[in-house]
Order: sequence, then structure tokens, then C-alpha cells
Amino acid sequence: MELRLLYGVAHGSPWFGRWGYKFGRGCYGVNQPIYQKAIEAIQGMPLCLLSHHLSISNNDISIIFSRYQAMSDHSMVTLADLFHFMLELKSRLPKETSINSSSNPAIMAETNCRWSPKRVEAATRVIVEALKRAEYRWVSRQEVRDAARAYIGDTGLLDFVLKSLGNHIVGNYLVRRCLNPVTKVLEYCLEDISTVFPNQEGLILNNSKIKPRCKITKAQLMKDICYLYKSILKEQRPTMSNGIFSAIPMAARIILDAKFFVKEYTEEFSMKVMRNGKFMLFCTVMLRNNEDFDHDLKKPMPPFECVTLKENATFDDLKLEVEKNFREVYWRLRSFVVENILNLSAIKGTDLVSGSVELGQKMVFLGSNENNNELMNYESGLINSGIIVDCPCGAKEDDGERLVSCDICEVWQHTRCVKIPNNEEIPHVFLCKQCEEKIVFFPSLP
Repeated sequence: MELRLLYGVAHGSPWFGRWGYKFGRGCYGVNQPIYQKAIEAIQGMPLCLLSHHLSISNNDISIIFSRYQAMSDHSMVTLADLFHFMLELKSRLPKETSINSSSNPAIMAETNCRWSPKRVEAATRVIVEALKRAEYRWVSRQEVRDAARAYIGDTGLLDFVLKSLGNHIVGNYLVRRCLNPVTKVLEYCLEDISTVFPNQEGLILNNSKIKPRCKITKAQLMKDICYLYKSILKEQRPTMSNGIFSAIPMAARIILDAKFFVKEYTEEFSMKVMRNGKFMLFCTVMLRNNEDFDHDLKKPMPPFECVTLKENATFDDLKLEVEKNFREVYWRLRSFVVENILNLSAIKGTDLVSGSVELGQKMVFLGSNENNNELMNYESGLINSGIIVDCPCGAKEDDGERLVSCDICEVWQHTRCVKIPNNEEIPHVFLCKQCEEKIVFFPSLP
């Protein structure tokens, strides 16, 4: 799975955002507004419409939706809500063992309800039985109400229960409710979740002491995330080519075409006291070269990174935080070890940082790395390749994707945009669309 796409849908920002990286530029003419609209388009997809649309050909997706809607204590309305909940749950689950999770109560029985719990339960059973006779197909609210009226004469009670039953569990069933996107009529459907929540019997009402329990492993959670990722975000299914769902494949491609993320560094480096008792230091590192230390001092250093410390942090704590920070940000510093602080002397590891560092002071840490022979790479924007790019997608510069040059005007375009598959070689002779049209309309004279 591409974390750029998965985290983008779940959190509205790329996976690299956890280290402060934001959208820099995209390939194939993708810019910041287009990228943001693609994120929002997928995030806002309603789960009820997706379930209604996809359950026709793929009931597994509806079962997965039901599993996590029932486990969540909050209402999940959109695809962003679902993926965000699943990723948050993943961070809390043990690696191998399973945990117990509570599902939502089945009926929102209000405390000021004028009907007794026994009458509400009876009406609920009648409605569920009516939905069972529909053989798991979607039926309108009016059809369900008419079928239940043969047994329950109180229409007010029926309306109350129908309103309360939407997307709640009754025994081994989940009563699904959604607005039909075509007819704009409210519809109900019964879904068997006995395989999702086994050993669940009887009617579950709104009682805090009675909540169905389920178990899920991290492996099962990852399997569900991967299945939804492939079925909804990645694969080009015919069922996703109509209506609002046709935006998902296009938006997913736009998100994946955003491959360049940048982190901005300001010139104001100072120690700042935070309200919660923590403070920030701006630090950078330098690698020691045993052969020529004086030469190392002239080498450019990585930009200053912000390190957050507790108020009572010692210099030993600071060194550990600096090592952790730079190991995560820089692949070539993955084994970096701090030896000492270049611009601060006469300190001990047990000394408090807050009492030894002045406001506005920059911290430079000297250290060693197992990969000292590897040179640090420094980039400063786009590399001017000297070629002219004018692609139908809107790109005007070389963005690193595969290009092909027109043999007449010598303008470069993306092979993907001119319908040359990646698994095929670039043709020996290629003419752009504009040059082709000129040849057709203005053929050379004999």
C-alpha cells in the first residue's frame, strides 16, 4: 500500500507530515490546489452510499464497514472517518494478541421515550422480521412500515423505532439505513453479522451494562485495511466508474502523482518556552572524520531541527532526542551517535538543559556514524535539464517522469500522457499531436 494515499485519506496530509514535510510539487501538472481537492474528494465519500453501491457486487466491503462501525464509539460517516479509525486502532493493538472492543448499542432508546422498553423491543422484532422476509435486499421505509403495521397498530411507535434503528445491531443482524442516491428515498436492509460478532444472541438495547463484545487481531485489521485499499482506492473496478464514485480513481492517481514533499526551515532559531512546561531547541549535527577534523568544520551541515524537551530534561536526554530525531529524518544518519556538543563545554550529562542554554543559542552536535564514508546529499530545487517540456497534462518542466521527444518540434511530453504504456519501449519515431495535425492538414507537395 502507498502510504501517501492511505495516510492522505485518513489524515488529510501525507505520511511524511509526521516529520514536518508538506506538498512541494507534483508530477503530471499536479499543483497544491489540485492535490488538496483530490484529498478532499476521497475523504468526503459517504460510507452509506459506498456500501449501498458496492454491496451489489461485493458484500465483503459492507461486512468490513459494519465491523468497524460497530466497534467505534463515534459515528463514522465518511471514508476518511473509517480509515482514520482503523489506523488509530492499529496503533493501539498488540502485535499478536487480540483485544476486546465494544460496539455501539443497537437502539437509541431515549430516556423520555413514552413507550415502555417492552413495547419498543416488540416493535423492533417485528421490523427485523419484516426485513428478514425481504431476503437481505434494500426496501423502502414505507414498505417496512406497511409490513410492520399488520402486527403493530401504533404508527408513532413504528416511526420512532425506524428512526432509531439506522445502522444499529439487533441480535445477529445489523440494520442498515441509507438514502437511495437515485430515488432519494430512505431504504433499509438487514445484514447478517454473526460471522463478525459471534455468540451474540437476543436483542441489544441502549443499556450501558449490555454491550456486545468482539475480538480483532492486528493481522485481521491489516488484512481489512489492505482489502479496502485495493477495492476502493487502487483497483479500477467497473462499479466505480459511475456517478460520484468515478472521482475516486482519478483523485487517487492525483495523490500518487504528488511525490515531492518539502520541509521549510526558518532562520529564527531560539529556545522557546511552551505552556505545558516543555521547551524547544534547534539543533544540527556534524559527522566526525578521523582523518581531517578541520576539513569537516567547513562542510555544510544539515538544517537545524526542532527538538522538544521536558522542563527537567538533562543533557543526556537531549543527546538521545537529537540522535532519535536525525536518525528518523536522514536515512544516511540511521546509526548516528552523539559524542559531544561543539559550541557548549564544561557540562555534564546529568546537568539540566534549561539552566545551561541561553535563549537564542544554536546547538551543534558532533558525532560518528557507521556510514561515515557515505556523503550527505544536498538538493536546492529543480535541476535545469535544458529541455523544453510542454505536456498535455500541463507540465512545463522535467518532473522526473518518463518523457518522449517529438522528432519534429523536439518538445518533450510524458509517455503516460501520450498513451505509451510503461511496459513498452519508446518508439523510434514519435510525433506530438500538434505536429501530426500540421502534417495532415498541410501535406508536403510532390
